Amino acid sequence: MRDRLAASDPGLLRLTAGLRTVAAIALTLFVLGLLRVPVSQLVAGAIAAMVATFAIRERQRPGQALTLALGLLVALASVSLGALLNQRLVVGDLFFVALIFCAVYGRRFGDRGTALGLIGFQIYFLSLFVRAAPAALPALYGVITVAFASSAVVRFGLLPQTPAGILDRLRRAFRARLGQLIATQVQLLDAGPDEADKVLEELRTRTAGLHETALMIQGRLEDGTSDRATARLLQRRIADAEITAERLGLLLLTARSAAERTDTLTLHLPGAGLPSGGELPVPDAATAVLRRDLQALRLLVLRPLGEASGTALAQVRNRLLGYREEENLPAASPAVQDVFRALGEAARAVLGLRTALEGPQDESDDTPATARSREELDAEDAAIAGHEEDEADEPDPAGLGRPTTRAAVQVAAGSALAIAGGELLSSQRWYWAVLTCWIVFLNTASTGEILVKGYRRLVGTVLGVVAGIALAGVVGSHTWTAFALVLLFVFAMFYTAPLSYTLMSFFVTAMLGLLYTLLNTYSTAVLVLRVEETALGAACGVIAAAVVLPVHTDRRTNELLVGVLDRLADVTRAAVDQLSGGGEAGTDLVERARELDQALADLRSATQPLTHPVTPLRSRRETARYVVALLETCAYHARSLAATAELLPTHPAIAADPRLRGACGRIVHNIAVISAHVTDPRCTEQIESGPSIASMLEPGTLRTPRYGRVTDRVLRHLQRLDEAVSGLARPLGAGPDVPRPAR
Repeated sequence: MRDRLAASDPGLLRLTAGLRTVAAIALTLFVLGLLRVPVSQLVAGAIAAMVATFAIRERQRPGQALTLALGLLVALASVSLGALLNQRLVVGDLFFVALIFCAVYGRRFGDRGTALGLIGFQIYFLSLFVRAAPAALPALYGVITVAFASSAVVRFGLLPQTPAGILDRLRRAFRARLGQLIATQVQLLDAGPDEADKVLEELRTRTAGLHETALMIQGRLEDGTSDRATARLLQRRIADAEITAERLGLLLLTARSAAERTDTLTLHLPGAGLPSGGELPVPDAATAVLRRDLQALRLLVLRPLGEASGTALAQVRNRLLGYREEENLPAASPAVQDVFRALGEAARAVLGLRTALEGPQDESDDTPATARSREELDAEDAAIAGHEEDEADEPDPAGLGRPTTRAAVQVAAGSALAIAGGELLSSQRWYWAVLTCWIVFLNTASTGEILVKGYRRLVGTVLGVVAGIALAGVVGSHTWTAFALVLLFVFAMFYTAPLSYTLMSFFVTAMLGLLYTLLNTYSTAVLVLRVEETALGAACGVIAAAVVLPVHTDRRTNELLVGVLDRLADVTRAAVDQLSGGGEAGTDLVERARELDQALADLRSATQPLTHPVTPLRSRRETARYVVALLETCAYHARSLAATAELLPTHPAIAADPRLRGACGRIVHNIAVISAHVTDPRCTEQIESGPSIASMLEPGTLRTPRYGRVTDRVLRHLQRLDEAVSGLARPLGAGPDVPRPAR
């Protein structure tokens, strides 16, 4: 159960966010309840505690403490201005728009600027919600101070979080998700014709989940480790484990098919089926051994520290590592033998990951094959420890080209529209439209993203209104029962926020129905007005995004697509340069590959408006999915090339060959041509085509027994990368004569 929880919530970030917020609100209500404050101040305290907790996103504790202290000052100033201005229609509205602009513009100053802007806006909103008056300010000052103090007690005392602790939990999540992926691979081995597609879809989900966790670890390495060398070592071991697990799944798919090979696109394109062909041959001794050893690999992954020693487990580890030697492979078809080789490489990656996380292991039962694996890992560790690289910051665009400035202008314009329209709907609760307009702009960068987010918020709000009507009738005047349900909904809101914006909006609206009940302002008309204001706010946000300094979805996705292609070319060129005996000294290829992965994740997020189920342009939706899947395929092969290239100085089974540099030229050229077509559709340059990568290289040192297997793998990655890049040409307009791959 612990592993399931770790896998479903990597780092326990959602659980901690929910528990922290609930605990801060509960502590605030407890203190204010002892002081016997009125219900309206209890509601204000609950909202202030929630804001003070979720607004702080900095990773280091001293920074969190400073931001929380500054946030209290901002909150006191904001509630004061809210109480003084909310009765002055024009002046109050103008100030609210100015406050919104400053709050959004503050994002350019990092996590602290974002937090202070969020606190300023939400506390001003609080003053409108509880209808604060100047006479009530002293009491509200005390309530807000208690709320911020309670948030500090929970954050630093009851539920502390450190960067190192988060990173440790993310590593546990990676281990758990790796175990789940291997379990799915066992299912794939045994799945019948009727189950194969379902298991394949689960394999895609598990592979994507493992990749997501690896990216989360990448984002926490700098803060969660003691030095640069430790961070690089862990990054490398995580990358090895991820790549070998993905390769193992791909080779299992190949073994299931009668085709010569399985395209990596099968692992990344939703809905793609297995290549035509039969199941694995009738189960034989090799199939039984493969099933046993897949389960043994899962055992090695999941066995916790303290239980990972002992002769029996050492024998299992030695057997799996032995598959790295050709003489230990069982008699089977070449495709099945490839799976056993991948098992050996995966076992080596797990050994390296355990050593990086848990320190030196017991070597008393090592076989020669295991000893060689340890020597390779030690040599890699030494090379990583002596490697340093300077990082350069990318220049930030100035003026209205800066995303924060553009967003601030758009939100201010949308909020002005929302205030005007909201006043027409209700002079008392117009601020709901402003809140929706504000929220739909959070973490969005294009008109399409804002439209999808507004749609999801409206659906969640409608469902929440229905729930709020039912709950208000059940709770009635039971104050503390209502607050208990509020706490439950707050936890659900934060726990589901990263998973489903619609669910989060549902819990927010249901919670607001209870708060209205507590304030004795509940009615069905109020909740219906909430839906109307939400629809108005979403519409105002979309109008502002479409008219004021618009960033259309096509433009946004094209910019991100060019960024992905540039990073893909950079990683491919650098990896092949190193594999061919050249390259820059000290190049951190795995980190470059992770930058490619992050750029691709940003693109995947930006294409959501194009791939959303409600989009009417179905052919465009399928094209977007196909392009993203092809790019994920390219990223996998580039990541594998980068990981292999970093082994070159220390691995005895890898030799550099200068001819690889020439084989890479066509790939990099084609990526540049595709990027040029995306940037300028009028570009007339076409991609190059020709013989396969392998046939471009004359037989020679690449086929010697010592280096053949590893170099064959490099050639396969280059060949499939070449095919995937060519496959991108047609949907992106760079090669009308290039047929779309059948697989």
